[in-house]
Amino acid sequence: MSLAIFKTPKPTNEPVLSYAPGTPERAALQKELKELKSKEADIPMYIGSEEVRTGKKVRMSPPHDHKHTLGYFNEGDASHVEQAVNAALGAKKAWAEMSWEHRASIFLKAADLLAGPYRAKINAATMLGQSKNAFQAEIDAACEFIDFLKFNAAFMVELFHQQPDSAPGMWNRMDYRPLEGFVFAITPFNFTSIAGNLPASPALMGNTVIWKPAYTQVYSAQVIMEVFKEAGLPDGVINLIYVDGPVAGDVIFNHKDFAGLHFTGSTGVFQQLWKTIGQNITTYRTYPRIVGETGGKDFIIAHKSANARELATAIIRGAFEFQGQKCSAASRAYIPDNLWPEVQKYILEDLKNVKMGDVEDFGNFVNAVIDERSFNKITKYIDEAKKSPMVEVVAGGNYDKSKGWFIEPTVLLAKDPMYVTMCEELFGPVLTVYVYQAERYEEALELVDSTSPYALTGAIFSKDRYAIELAMSKLMHAAGNFYINDKPTGAVVGQQPFGGARASGTNDKAGSILNLIRWVQPRTIKETFAPPTDFRYPFLSK
Repeated sequence: MSLAIFKTPKPTNEPVLSYAPGTPERAALQKELKELKSKEADIPMYIGSEEVRTGKKVRMSPPHDHKHTLGYFNEGDASHVEQAVNAALGAKKAWAEMSWEHRASIFLKAADLLAGPYRAKINAATMLGQSKNAFQAEIDAACEFIDFLKFNAAFMVELFHQQPDSAPGMWNRMDYRPLEGFVFAITPFNFTSIAGNLPASPALMGNTVIWKPAYTQVYSAQVIMEVFKEAGLPDGVINLIYVDGPVAGDVIFNHKDFAGLHFTGSTGVFQQLWKTIGQNITTYRTYPRIVGETGGKDFIIAHKSANARELATAIIRGAFEFQGQKCSAASRAYIPDNLWPEVQKYILEDLKNVKMGDVEDFGNFVNAVIDERSFNKITKYIDEAKKSPMVEVVAGGNYDKSKGWFIEPTVLLAKDPMYVTMCEELFGPVLTVYVYQAERYEEALELVDSTSPYALTGAIFSKDRYAIELAMSKLMHAAGNFYINDKPTGAVVGQQPFGGARASGTNDKAGSILNLIRWVQPRTIKETFAPPTDFRYPFLSK
């Protein structure tokens, strides 16, 4: 590590562009959408210095228009995983020895590329590949990703400044070495920014990485890699592979140099990976770092003093933006009986004005869910709700897969607070409401805390400060990101570091110094300037 410790430019959050009619960013984005749709991409894996193409092509299509072909990516096998491991280990020495400020410069340049010449492309790829509207793509693929890259560089400097005290005659210091081995990053479909940050943050700290994105996010992952290469990232530092999970895991988790897992995805998969790592623990050169953010059954609870209009707006945005496919999306709501009639009225009024359809129509608030598997899972819950005497479909409930994987924003009213959709993660545009007696608020808080194994995000709406304080106490461990009078989505890097505990993950807070600490091995160094020459201590004298 270079001892030239200096301050990087203090980061500020990237401004969100409006994409309002007549703005230059709207015109640029529409042009890029048209350009991307006009050709079929042939997306390679990036392993070391090679662009690897195979004989196995996997088709990509927009979730909102599954008959259109965006292109194909080249799926790999175990041999490509082994090749990626060798490339990561081969690049490791030079990358780890590079001065930290030069590593930071690469990712800071990537941030500026995303803010400028690549902004329309990364947003358009996210819109087409993941069915996000212009605003959802902007706050994710551009703004949050830029923030991750810039804030991580500043957090790295802050970490390096954390040095021990020194007594007279000695100098104590700490250096922060990359992990001994390679890091495996597994990323989800729902956030392009997460897909970029999970390999980038360990790489910033001097590690080399094997990155396996979700197949439904490969279209924008290719643009991320393009940006990293344009920014000057050396070959082999981040190796991008498209390989079936168990095939990749069989190679990686049995390798002695596996040093860390950076994961966002399902709870079941994460738990299985942890179990595999544990079973193989004697194989590894070092104890691997395991960092994971998984699912959520995120809640909104309202006190009888809450503002009904504010609550309804939070429900619409929190539950239905990006089709409820955010890890933080509101999935269950507990509303007192004195407020429910008014809140329901506002929700129904708002949903009448919610349009659903193609991302290229900027008037659409809701688009398609990610794929047919997700569509079938969510609609099965809706169909069961329609038949159940324990729940009422208050709004929505319709769906259509003829052109895309479209599901209406759906609100269910459960008579039983333990009805299945109050408990299980759906990851779609379905919110289940339970109406409780307004005077039984404390019991409702206990219900919120005990219903779900997850603890990712949650929100309290109240004008009563005592009620807010009680909720913060009763729900101490129910959410890693807790919101007061706001929807439970929309965490901003540097402002609300994101992550939850319980079944929601290791709570290592992406977008904070806490996450970066996980990707280094600290070394304490004590240097004595005048070493003693006599073993005897004063107490030995008579």
